[in-house]
Parts: sequence; structure tokens; C-alpha cells
Amino acid sequence: MENGKSSGDKSSLKPIRCKAAVCRKAGEPLVMEEILVAPPQPFEVRIRIICTALCHSDITFWKLQVPPACFPRILGHEAIGVVESVGENVTEVVVGDTVLPTFMADCGDCVDCKSPKSNLCSRLPFKVSPWMPRYENSSRFTDLNGNTLFHFLNVSSFSEYTVLDVAHVVKIDSSIPPSRACLLSCGVSTGVGAAWKTAQVEQGSTVVIFGLGSIGLAVAEGARLCGASRIIGVDINPTKFEVGQKFGITEFVNSMTCENKRLSEVINEMTGGGADYCFECVGSSSLVQEAYACCRKGWGKTITLGVDKPGSEICLNSSDVLHNGKTLIGSLFGGLKAKSHIPLLLKRYMSKELELDKFVTHEMKFEDINDAFQLLLDGRCIRCVLWMG
Repeated sequence: MENGKSSGDKSSLKPIRCKAAVCRKAGEPLVMEEILVAPPQPFEVRIRIICTALCHSDITFWKLQVPPACFPRILGHEAIGVVESVGENVTEVVVGDTVLPTFMADCGDCVDCKSPKSNLCSRLPFKVSPWMPRYENSSRFTDLNGNTLFHFLNVSSFSEYTVLDVAHVVKIDSSIPPSRACLLSCGVSTGVGAAWKTAQVEQGSTVVIFGLGSIGLAVAEGARLCGASRIIGVDINPTKFEVGQKFGITEFVNSMTCENKRLSEVINEMTGGGADYCFECVGSSSLVQEAYACCRKGWGKTITLGVDKPGSEICLNSSDVLHNGKTLIGSLFGGLKAKSHIPLLLKRYMSKELELDKFVTHEMKFEDINDAFQLLLDGRCIRCVLWMG
């Protein structure tokens, strides 16, 4: 690869030529090719990716054929890297800092970022855009023919180098193992945060988790850390129970073997009237409705984390909403403010409270990314970490 200069003179920065795994058509194997990564503009940083992990959101948008899908695109959003260069007006990180990229912005200045009630930045609101956050219709990627390559979730980590807005990077301790720290860039933070911050799971409570993929297992880990006494996992794959027990799952329901009963009937009988907290981690509007039916009247909370198809709607009976006093809430990035909460989670990992090691089931070379995609598609891995270089 050809590096641009990373000196203090920002005007001397040049494009970097490097390898990237480019998604050129929906559902087709990613193409490993050389691309050009432009220098960072004001409020941006260019980072060298150390390693990146695969998330089911990458699979979702890899397969998606309708907007907000767009091609060619560089996917990937769960990673760790080192700052190679910075644009004007960047003061919180310098060249050589180890950082986690995050798909959610944390500008620190808007009313939402200053409030403890929200992690939804209003200056740089979350959207699935193909462009840089502050510069509409502007990409930092081109192929060697000069054609634009689109960004993904403000990160695009399936490239040896990428450019991010400074609001989307968190400086961390460089001594933390990269293959573990990168998990907090998206998946584990989303699940653990949903239990810890969004739901605020209480000690001794009962939790039901619908879908025991990586996000559901991260919710279980968060519920375990919060002291939940019962953590019931729901999935159609019975082998998930054995896996889930490592993350704190205490009981398991196979939703395919409920016979003549609705899933909500089974859960309500098990819990004596419904769970304190229900988490929908699949991305199914009908399952959100079922989860809502499983949470206890008066104080039950249903938290939805899954990504459904664009335009999907949730239908609830208005009388049930009025009479039963339940809460339904969405949770992006687990309700976490990246720049303040990620360091806290890393501290809990280093103190051996938060167990990140068990999430990593595979580690591979970046060049083997299509094999890693197949592992995830087949349900044979929780998290696969891909190492650059």
C-alpha cells in the first residue's frame, strides 16, 4: 500500500492506496481490490484498521436490494484502528492514538449529547447514508478507475484505511487486546447497553431474550452483569441453549415446539404473569408484538434492538397499550454515549467483570472475508475477527 504523509502539515496529506473488500452487487462475494482513500477533511480522521469483526447488520445490507442499499459500497462497522492523520479542527485525537469507530455520533456539544437522557446526537443524527456525515454527496473512497465507492454506517471498516468524522471515534487504551476491544464498537455495546442503560435491568429481575444471536447473547451478558435472577432465551435453534448458558441464560424456550400455545402464553405461564424485561433481538415486527405480550402488566418493558425490513410496522391493540401500563422502547447502540460509556465497559473488561473473550469464536485473515461471511450465514460463529496485514 502507498501511504499519504501523516505529518502535522495537513495540506501535505495525500490519498492512500490500500486493499478493501468491496460489495459491488447485492448478495455476491465481496471483491478484494485496491482503492484510494482520500485525506481527511475538517473534523475528520483517517485511521488504519487493525482488525474488524463481522456483524449481522453487514449481512443485512450485503443482501439488501432496495434503498437504503447502494453499490458499490465498503461495508463493515465494528473495528479498531490507529489514527494515521487528522483534518483541521480535530483536537481530541492525534496521530498514533488507538481508537474505536462507532456508527453512532457523539459530538458532545448538541442538546442531546449533553443530556443524560439520550444518545441520539441531533447535530449528526443517525441515518444509513452512503456519504460522510458532515458532507452530503461526499465520499472518501474511489476505485482505481476514479469511480466513487459508498460509505456504510459512518465507518466502512472492510478497508485497510478509512475516514471517519471525529464524532464517530473513541480514543481508548492501546494496551487492550484489539480483537476484544473492537467488539465494543457495535455488537457487545449494543446488547450490554440495552440491558444496562436502556432497560436498566434490576437485580433479581426476570429477563426474556428473543433471538440468541450475538446481540441477544450480549443482552444476556448485560443482564447477568445487572444481577438478573432469571434470563430466559428464546430461539428456534435448540443448540443455542448450550451456547447461551455461557452468557448467563438460565432457561430456554424453543419457539418452534410450543404446540398449540402462543409463545406469549408459554412465557407468561413460566414467569407467573410476564417478564420484567423483554428484548427483541431478531428484527421482526411480529416478534416485537409477541415480546410486548410477554412483559408484565404495570411495569414490564419491551426493548427492540433488531433491524427489520424497511417500512415494516408494529401493530398493537390500543386498549392493551392503555390498560396494561407497559413500555415499548427502541434502543440504538444500547442507549450508550460512545465516548463516555465505552471506556467504562473496557474498564469492566479489564477488571474481568465483562467477559468479551467468549464472544470471539473465530479469527481469520482479512483476505478470507468471504469465508467469514459464510460462517456467519451458517450460524457457526458468534463473532469472527478479521486481522489486517
